[in-house]
Amino acid sequence: MSVVSIIIPTYNHARELRRCLASIVHQNFRDFEIIVVDDGSTDDTPRVLEEHKDILHAVRIPHSGASAARNRGFQETSGEYLLFCDADVRMKPTMLQEMLATLEAHPEASFAYSSFRFGWKVFRLFPYDAERLRRENYIHTTSLIRREHFPGFDENIRRFQDWDLWLTMAEQRHGGIWIPKVLFSVKPRRA
Repeated sequence: MSVVSIIIPTYNHARELRRCLASIVHQNFRDFEIIVVDDGSTDDTPRVLEEHKDILHAVRIPHSGASAARNRGFQETSGEYLLFCDADVRMKPTMLQEMLATLEAHPEASFAYSSFRFGWKVFRLFPYDAERLRRENYIHTTSLIRREHFPGFDENIRRFQDWDLWLTMAEQRHGGIWIPKVLFSVKPRRA
């Protein structure tokens, strides 16, 4: 059993997935498993999964959307902590270690989140505030969650699935702890 389960939903992100996996392999924390859920990709994703079969567990589903892919990936996990990581994310080498250390130092928190870079823009976040969260979506999906507090993603929602997840957890009195560092970047696709 791994400490951290990394779940990556992917749909036609073969190039991005290679980069994401490389950033995971270079983590200084090593006790993790990787579950990639191919959400019906029609690009080279199956080839990328085959190339990396020694480091991950792959699941292929008919195209059902990110929430369904994330929930399906969760079913394959064994870790006590979960990290939902989109295929276009690149982690800094200390990300897993810092998120895990933060959660272990704060047993009152259900998840740890950090600031991040999206393209050229840096999103410098702030301490967890449930009232502010009700007004604005400021926590990225790529956050480390305690398994026992994960309620699942609502598969009927096509946008803002992360916001819905954090609001559901807030309603259940499961809050987060902010790490005031940029620990990952997201490379947006060009249209």
